[in-house]
Amino acid sequence: MTVDAHQETQQFQTEVSQILNLVIRSLYSNKEIFLRELISNASDAAEKLRFEALSNDELYEGDADLSIRLSIDKENRTLTISDNGIGMNREEVVENIGTIARSGTRAFFDSMSGDDVKDSRLIGQFGVGFYSAYIVADRVTLISRRAGDDAENGVKWESDGKGSFTIETLEKKGRGTDIILHLKEDEDEFLEGYRLRSVISKFSDHISMPVMMLKEDFGAEEESEDDEKKEAEPEWEQVNTGTALWMRSKSEIKEDEYSEFYKHIAHDFEDPLAKIHNRVEGTNEYTSLLFVPKRAPFDLFTPEQKHGVKLYVRRVFIMDEADQLMPRYLRFIKGVVDADDLPLNVSREILQHSRKIDSIRNANVKRVLTLLDKMAKNDTEDYQTFWDTFGKVLKEGPAEDAANAERIAGLLRFVSTTSEDDAESVSLDSYLERMQDEQQKIYYMTADSIAAAKYSPHLEVFKKNDIEVLLLTDHVDEWLVSHLHEYKGKQLQSVAKGEVDLENLKSDDQKESHKKSSKKHKKFLKRLKKALGSKVKEVRLSQRLTESPACLVVEDHDMSQNLARVLQQMGQDAPPTIPTLEINLGHPVVSKLQSTEEQQAFEDLGSVIFDQALLAEGGKLEDPAAFVRRLNGLLSAVK
Repeated sequence: MTVDAHQETQQFQTEVSQILNLVIRSLYSNKEIFLRELISNASDAAEKLRFEALSNDELYEGDADLSIRLSIDKENRTLTISDNGIGMNREEVVENIGTIARSGTRAFFDSMSGDDVKDSRLIGQFGVGFYSAYIVADRVTLISRRAGDDAENGVKWESDGKGSFTIETLEKKGRGTDIILHLKEDEDEFLEGYRLRSVISKFSDHISMPVMMLKEDFGAEEESEDDEKKEAEPEWEQVNTGTALWMRSKSEIKEDEYSEFYKHIAHDFEDPLAKIHNRVEGTNEYTSLLFVPKRAPFDLFTPEQKHGVKLYVRRVFIMDEADQLMPRYLRFIKGVVDADDLPLNVSREILQHSRKIDSIRNANVKRVLTLLDKMAKNDTEDYQTFWDTFGKVLKEGPAEDAANAERIAGLLRFVSTTSEDDAESVSLDSYLERMQDEQQKIYYMTADSIAAAKYSPHLEVFKKNDIEVLLLTDHVDEWLVSHLHEYKGKQLQSVAKGEVDLENLKSDDQKESHKKSSKKHKKFLKRLKKALGSKVKEVRLSQRLTESPACLVVEDHDMSQNLARVLQQMGQDAPPTIPTLEINLGHPVVSKLQSTEEQQAFEDLGSVIFDQALLAEGGKLEDPAAFVRRLNGLLSAVK
C-alpha cells in the first residue's frame, strides 16, 4: 500500500458545515451528551473489531483486551477519549468524518447479510455523533490507525469545525482511535474526574466495553518499606459497571436488586409497587424492564413535561424519556427498553417512526395492562394504592387508546350510590354483576363533588327503583365518558341527559299514565316555557323526580352542564347548550305554580324553580340579585 504522508487541507462538504452549526446550537438537549456519543462510538469500534476478528484473529495484534480510556490534561486543557477498536485509515477518516451522510459502522453494517448481521452488534452512528464534540471543544484532533495496518499508516485529522480540516499521515503504534478535545474556555467542568465519572454513570454505565480512567489518587505519595516516599504508579480503574441489569436472567436477579435499580432510574426513595421484566426474540429483539411506582411525581399533570421510559440500543443510553414507547396515559411507568436495533435520527436522541417502535409500544402496553389486571384481581390492597395515586391518569386511556379501551375500562374504579364511603373502589365488572335483570344500561352521574352527585335530583328515580349509579367527580371523567360509550355490550348513560328510559322496569300501566299526564298538562307546560323564554329548550314532565320540584337535563348528544363548567373554569369557551326543564307535578311548589293565575307571580315562581334546579346541579346564577328578590317576595307572601 502506498503511504500518502503529506498534510493537506480539505473543505467540509456543505451539509457537514450546516450540521456542525446545528449540533452546537440546538441539536442536543444538553452538552454533556457529547461524552455519551464519543464513548458510544468507541464502543462501536471495539464491537466492530471483535466481529471482524472472528474470521481474522491477527487484527487483535496480540492485544484482545478491548477498552475505552479517558485521559485529562489540565495544563493543556484537553480531554482524550481513546479506544483500541477497529480504527480507521486515511480514506475512511475522510469518508466518515468529512461526510455527514455516511457512517463507518453503517457502511460496514450494510455489507453484512444473514447471521453476520445478527451477530455484529453494531449501532451505526459514528459519522454523526462525532460532531457533538464541538459542543464543548473549539478544536478537535483525531488520531487513528486501522487494525491490521502498519504503524506508519496512522492518520491525523484536525479541525476547528469552521468549514475545513487538515489531514496527514503519521506513525501510530497502537490500533484504534484517539479523539482529543481542546476544550472551550468555559468548559472546565470536563477537566474534573468526578464530573466525567458522573456523566459516564448516567449515560454509559451499561456499555459492554469497560470505560477506564486513572484513579483519583494517582500521584499521591506512599511510604516504602524503608520509610522512603516514592511516587505511585499510574493505575487505571473501570468506572462503568459494564453489565446491564435488565440483560441478566430474571432468575439471577434478587428483588432488592430490582428495587435498587428502580430507585436509581426513577429517583425515588420507595420500592416499586410492581414490575415486568421481558426479553423478546425474533425479527424485533428487545428487552424491557418496567416498574409501577407507589407514588406520583410532582409534575405528573404538567402538560409540557415529558414522561416515558429510558431507551437503550444495545446497552447504549439514547433517551431519558422515550414517550414514543409508552402512551401518555401510562406516563407513570418507569423503566428501560433496550432494543437491538431502532431507527434514530441524526441526534441519536429522537426516534423515527417505524413498525418496530409501534410493535414495542403495543407489546409493552399490553404487558402493563395485564400486570395491572392481575394486581386488581389478586392484590386488591396494592391495586387500590395504585388507583388512588394514578387513577386519574389511567382514565385518559380510553380516549387515547381506542384499541385497548375496554381493557382499560375494566381497570377503572368509581364511587357509586352503593358505596359505603367516598373511595373509588367500584369496577364496571362489579357494577354489571349487581345490575337488575331487565336493566340494559350502565348509569352514571357527573358532578363537581361526591356530595353534589349523591344528592342530585337526577338520582331520585334510580334510588327509588334500587338502580346503582356511578358517581363521577374528576374533571377527566367528562373526557372519559365522551369516549367510552359502552362496556361489554352495555351502553353508558348519563342520568342527566335525555329522557330517562326505564321502560323495561316499568309496568304498562305506568307507561300509559305518564303519556296521559303529559297530554293533560300540555297547556301548563307551554305556559311555563313561555314564561322562562330562552332559558329553556323545553318544559316537560319528569320521570326522574320523586322528591324535588324540578331538574335540568340536556339532550343525549349535547355537552353536559358539568363539562361546560369545567371548560369555563379552565378559561376555555364552551358551546352554549340550552337545557330542558323537567318538573315534578307531585311536588307542592309545582302544584302551587300550576294554580297561580296572576302572570307576574307565575313568572316569579317559575323563575325561582328554574334557578333552584340550576343551583342543585352546581350551576351559577346569571342574576343572583333577581333570584333573591323573587325569593323574598314569595316568602313575604306566605301567611
